Amino acid sequence: MIMIKTLRIVICILSVVFFTTSSYSKNLKMSRANWDTGYFHAEIYKLGLEKLGYKIKKLRDVKPSVFYIGAAQGDVDLWVNGWETNQKAYIDETRGKVIPVGYVAKNGGMQGYLIDKKTAEKYNIKSILDIKKHAKIFDRDNDGKADLVACPPGWGCEKVITAHFKELNLGEFINPLKAEYSATLADTVAAYKNEKPIFYYTWAPNWIFGTLKLGRDVVWIDVPTKTTKKVSAENATMKEINFGFALDDIRPFASKDFLNKSPRAKKFLEIASIPVADISAQNFLMYKGEKSQKDIERHAKDWIKKNQNKFDGWINEAKKLNK
Repeated sequence: MIMIKTLRIVICILSVVFFTTSSYSKNLKMSRANWDTGYFHAEIYKLGLEKLGYKIKKLRDVKPSVFYIGAAQGDVDLWVNGWETNQKAYIDETRGKVIPVGYVAKNGGMQGYLIDKKTAEKYNIKSILDIKKHAKIFDRDNDGKADLVACPPGWGCEKVITAHFKELNLGEFINPLKAEYSATLADTVAAYKNEKPIFYYTWAPNWIFGTLKLGRDVVWIDVPTKTTKKVSAENATMKEINFGFALDDIRPFASKDFLNKSPRAKKFLEIASIPVADISAQNFLMYKGEKSQKDIERHAKDWIKKNQNKFDGWINEAKKLNK
């Protein structure tokens, strides 16, 4: 009788463990960035995870500060829009509960400040500090300060830009615009087409490089911060400049608890990746008007078809692991 009761207890425990693990692996809570240049690779990864049998509802658009808190609390499992250095402050706040796994694009994230090439050459502007002498030409609201297209609150780049302002006293002559980024950047493109000076922060991959060409239309400017170093740079105001931002990795980040219970998802995230050039090309299609959710889904499916063998290889490798 004792053996039978013991066996029943073991069976009950195994049933609970199986049910918990099975339900966890079938339903996946995935978010994506609230900046549109991150939609494309998020959709590709979503399709891959669904191919592995995970059920994923509509992706919720969130900013980094919201994602990492949610993932640490178990409200969301993962996203593939992590910028490891740029979002470090938010990542650290999770105290190891949310970790990186794999790379969407290793060394794929370049960031910095740019101005139009014509203005840079006319006024000999090489550094962000040179803006001080010429702030009025970048002034949009007549407050005497140069207007910089910056980052909305809650983005990792906002924290870095704020640090630059504090260290270099940029607030004395620069006003950071923190409105909706894509719309503000679109206004910048329109200003350039009207032959007005432009000054903005951006990152690559991004659609903006498809319309404002590096070296032809715009150039990177130096940021003499002590937190990063000068590097060799093309299409910049100097052969070596300090971008002010470290070269970053675009990576999936996921709840450590989720990864421990989901070996197939973990393996897929470890081996999948998307070329930066492909992301930039899709971003330019969005800028040209193909920006609906249906367009993004089509772009992702088209990319998978063109890279079918690679995609199938990721799926097959992940399927070798138990659910």
